[in-house]
Amino acid sequence: MTLKLHRPICFFDIEATGINIGKDRIIEISILKVFPNGNQEDKTWLVNPGIPIPPQSTAIHGIEDKDVVGKFRFKDVSFSILKMIENTDLAGYNSNRFDIPILAEEMLRSGISFDIKKYKTIDVQVIFHKMEPRTLSAAYKYYCNKNLMKAHSSKADALATYEILLSQLEKYENLKKDVKSLNQFSHQKNIADLAGFIKIDENGNEIFNFGKYKGEKIFEIFEKDPNYYGWIQNSDFPLYTKKILTGIKLRKFNKS
Repeated sequence: MTLKLHRPICFFDIEATGINIGKDRIIEISILKVFPNGNQEDKTWLVNPGIPIPPQSTAIHGIEDKDVVGKFRFKDVSFSILKMIENTDLAGYNSNRFDIPILAEEMLRSGISFDIKKYKTIDVQVIFHKMEPRTLSAAYKYYCNKNLMKAHSSKADALATYEILLSQLEKYENLKKDVKSLNQFSHQKNIADLAGFIKIDENGNEIFNFGKYKGEKIFEIFEKDPNYYGWIQNSDFPLYTKKILTGIKLRKFNKS
């Protein structure tokens, strides 16, 4: 069975200096763009993160400092990446928790107002873990009966992710084939930002998911402790989280 598309969808994978959304930087990003007619195009960018690549990260993806010498910084290729994913939907493996949040951070650092609400997202790992809890390599073997060669090569991982989703659609008859349904099925529910610092309670209110005000309504805390907003903005939180908090603050201010 084929994936039902009303507009292109981009399967992408990111290799980075680490897993800290706020601090770490993208080193490599590969995008496989699939069109409704089945045509495909792909592009890989190797970028200089501007910070040292830790040995423990190199041990995973094989990219060293010497490999990025003379390469463009992310901001230099950000508009090319944005153009490729513009008016598309996004899919990846663990993308809701890592790839999309770190992509949003890099876009915001580059001066691009990245808004995840413009995209429907499919996290193939979430579907996999709900159906068959395992790793990407195991998923590829299980669904496609293939061994994943060059694992943690962003291009290989992105292509494998696409093939896994197609196999999932064939295997699970109750899994709807359109992007909207897959977005809902693989979506992290009740998360307002991308990194999980802000949650939505049962009444639709944004609440803190960290710190001394964990579980409390954000707009009430900003009224009770105005300095807390400033502390967050000046601390090492992801830029997208700060953007959402600013929107909450402005929304409350405009209602006053």
